[in-house]
Formats: sequence, C-alpha cells, structure tokens
Amino acid sequence: MSTDTCTELTLETGAAANGGSCIARHDGRVVFVRYSLPGEKVRVRVTDQRGSYWHADVVEVLQPSADRIDPLCPIAGVDGAGCCDQAFVEPAALRTIKGQVVANQLERLGGFQWDGRAEAVGTDTAIGWRTRVRLEVGADGRPGFHRYHSAELVTDLRCGQLPDGMLDELPADRLRTGDQVHVVLDDDGVRHVVCGGQHRRTRVVEGEYHGIQRVAGREWSLPVTAFWQAHRDAASTYGELVAGWAGLADGMTAWDLYGGAGVFAATLGAAVGDSGRVISVDTSRDATRAGRAALADMPQVRLVTESVRRALSAPAGQDSALGDSADVALLDPPRAGAGREVIDRIAAAGVPRVIHIGCEAAAFARDIGLYRGHGYTVEQLRVFDAFPLTHHVECFALLTKG
Repeated sequence: MSTDTCTELTLETGAAANGGSCIARHDGRVVFVRYSLPGEKVRVRVTDQRGSYWHADVVEVLQPSADRIDPLCPIAGVDGAGCCDQAFVEPAALRTIKGQVVANQLERLGGFQWDGRAEAVGTDTAIGWRTRVRLEVGADGRPGFHRYHSAELVTDLRCGQLPDGMLDELPADRLRTGDQVHVVLDDDGVRHVVCGGQHRRTRVVEGEYHGIQRVAGREWSLPVTAFWQAHRDAASTYGELVAGWAGLADGMTAWDLYGGAGVFAATLGAAVGDSGRVISVDTSRDATRAGRAALADMPQVRLVTESVRRALSAPAGQDSALGDSADVALLDPPRAGAGREVIDRIAAAGVPRVIHIGCEAAAFARDIGLYRGHGYTVEQLRVFDAFPLTHHVECFALLTKG
C-alpha cells in the first residue's frame, strides 16, 4: 500500500457503497469517496492508494446533492471525530440510501433481491438517541473520540448521537491517560462512568458498576462494560419484532444464539410457556449472569456461557446444551456474521424456522446466501436505521425451510 495525501482530484460520485463511501472513478480506478453523496461533484484528497482502487475524503463540494444538509453533529467530518460519518445527510434520505446499500449487498453476496429502505427505530429522530458510549483518555488527561482510523482524539464531546448533558462534567480528576471510559445513561436516568483498559483494574468513578435496563416490563441489572443496545428504543423494537416472527406456541423449543443478557430469550420464553424450552448461548459471563438474574422466574429459559460454535458442535444427547434441534433458532452474531460452520450446523439440525440478525450489511448478506444454499426461503426482511448519523444498520431476516 502506498499513501499520497497530496493528491487532489475532482470527481463525480455514483452509488453509495457499503461502509459509508460513494463510488467514483478516475483513470479506470475505483475511488471510494467518504463524506460524499451520490450524484455530487466534489474535490477530494486521496488518503490511500491500493492498486486498482483508492480511498479519498471530500475537501470541497462543488455541486451538492439536494439531500446534503448542514451537519447534525458539530464534531464530525473530514478533520473531526469519526463518530457521525453521515451527519451531513438528510435523515430520511439516509434511510433510503442505507436500504439501497443493503439491497446491493444482498444481491451480490446473497443472491437475493430485495427492495426496501431502512426504518426508523422508535421516535423518528436522528440526534440524541445513544445511551452508552466509550471514550479514551489521551496523554493530556482529557477524554475524547477517535478520529476516523486514527489514534488521535477529538476532545470536544458534543457528539450528535448523545443526549444533551450526557458527557457534561465528567470526573476529570479520576481519569488516567490510556483509560477506556464507559459512560452509560441507564433507564432510571442515572449516569454511570466506569474506567479500565488493558492490564488495568476496572474502576467506578461515578454511579455504579451495574446500570438498570428495562424491556417489556422486565428489568436487567447489567455491568456498564457489558453489551446492550446503544439506541434507547432498539431493544424494545427488536423484541416486538421477534415476538411476531418467532411463531412459537406452548411446549416448543427455541435456540437463542449469541443471546447476550437474554432479552430475546425472555420474549421466546414467554411464547413457549412453562412446558417449553429456550436455550440461550453467549460467551460473555457478565451477560449470561445478568440474564439468569433477570429471568430467574422463567425456569423454561436456560442461559449457557459457551461459544455458539462449540455448543452446536457438541454431540446430541445428555452432554449437549442445545439438544437435537429446535422449532426456532434466533441468531444475533457479532459484526463478522455467523459464517458457514454455524449455519451449516443449523441446517444439519433441521431447524425449520430461523430469525437471523446482522449489524454489518456484507456479512449479513453472505449469511443469507448460506441459508439459501441449504434450501431456506427468505420470508421477511427488514432493515433498521438503528445508528442514525452513521452508515451502520441492523438487518433482520425470517427464513423458513419446509
């Protein structure tokens, strides 16, 4: 790889690509242009040269798209923080673009045609939706956000994703250079600030180590450092969707794979009743521990701390956490997706109904293609704008096999 940050070009942008850039061309090369919209004429600075394709940032918009607006995040942009890479796009237009990107990935990588747009999560607002964030403390002792693909920090903390005041008056005297600072605004409105980092003991500098989260009338006490949906309305929105798609009845069995603290397990457990069975699997001890406490009144739900791959690989029988098969499997894998081995084992177990979730469009599309290769049919597919002001999405698919 070579880099020439002095190269500037004038380009016309085409369609949006996965990852937040638009595609342009220069002398036969593909150029991925960040901070642009389809159909714009822009002056760009080349940041990476990789043979047949380059990467560039917009330095001047010569002919703007009608969907370009004044940025909704004051600290993001080419020379700012990497938090809100799409803050300059009108929110409704951005949801259309996100749908187009997912559709392109599904066709290219999953062999599946879909025509739709991303849906808003909860109230239709692009700002102030995030309830948990992680910062890093720089050499000057100040916390900040990283610039895009950089170790440099932006210490202006007015990110558009955050509610007003969420990062006001952080206890600076208790922060140390190199700290990873987790800040959570829980469902009781209490702010918790927890610091740690590599080879460092975790320290509570404000609030408690555990915060309270609620979904559908149920309460979780969860470590601030554990995973929980960042969007304040995401967990409830997704839970309602899963309840509608699962198609479960009393006495049935469901697998909740990559189940975290058991939010979906609670929904599935209510559907299968006391005579049914839900097995939730996740590698995080903190998450499964919190889930067991939250679901202690649901004996039909079992939370297992284990790798999904190992759980699926265990021989069926007494030593198997999952058993032979399930009526429904729900998978919410990390960004890299579930992958071939896991999906092969879901299919081999004969699971007839699958709800698959993905937070990265290409990985989600590849997984959909793997299911289709096993004879599954995509019955429903929805995409959520769960991360407004960014290029990220959350994708849901209902797949069945007769």
